Amino acid sequence: MGIYFHTPQLGWAVGSGGTILKTIDGGKKWKKVVSGTTASLSAVFFFDEKQGWAVGANGTIRRSQDGGHTWHQQLVDTQVAFYGLSFVSPTEGWVVGGNGTILHTKDGGSHWLDQASKTSAALYGVQFLTAQHGTSVGAVGTVLTTDDGGITWVPQEMQGAVTLFDVYFSDASTGWVVGNAGAIFQTTDGGHQWIDRTLPCTRTCTKLTDLMRVRFTDPQTGWIAGERGMVYRTTDSGFTWMEQGAIAKVSLFGLTFPDGTQGWASGENGTIVRMTIGR
Repeated sequence: MGIYFHTPQLGWAVGSGGTILKTIDGGKKWKKVVSGTTASLSAVFFFDEKQGWAVGANGTIRRSQDGGHTWHQQLVDTQVAFYGLSFVSPTEGWVVGGNGTILHTKDGGSHWLDQASKTSAALYGVQFLTAQHGTSVGAVGTVLTTDDGGITWVPQEMQGAVTLFDVYFSDASTGWVVGNAGAIFQTTDGGHQWIDRTLPCTRTCTKLTDLMRVRFTDPQTGWIAGERGMVYRTTDSGFTWMEQGAIAKVSLFGLTFPDGTQGWASGENGTIVRMTIGR
């Protein structure tokens, strides 16, 4: 299940069976909207209060132009599952998914063109900070970077072959990727070199937690959500991560912060959790 809040009041969540939910009151009430698909949806993003996209299984990309009230299928020439998306404007964006698939649009998704990733690894996360600079991550330690809008994707050397689920840059040079078995990597040079900051296994842990999502609310403060509802927080730009405990009993696949004071996590079985951030 994926989740995205545009403002502290306005958010959307997506999940299995084509489920799309919307809230306009900060999550007190969630209203189910007609998505027009039964495909499992993995991620949702809104560029503004009106323009949004949801992606998922069987090559599904759906677009809304009215704040998520109505959704329309966008035609793509593939049946792979899509896992991640990133838009830099209401018209230009990327989606990534199975078999190394990267698609790019410059017209809001009316037309999607394949970009050559040169990998067959499943790609789970993508982030573009500008129309030129983007990063995508996925299975077997795959990290791809582009400086030309995805015309060329360059693989980066990573230690180990862990599956990487998410990527987030807090600025053009500083970024993070997270993945299975507690994997955390940091870059300070825009994604060319990566430092291993994988969490150590403490006495209490029997199995390193798979880390599914990473987000920073400012250059110092970041959050990671993972399996079994585990959440980690940093206040020193990621040099140390503090276990916050489990905020849910299920694994968390979505993480969104509309501002620095509150966030939302989403996970299995329709779980949605509000996180209030103490100063």
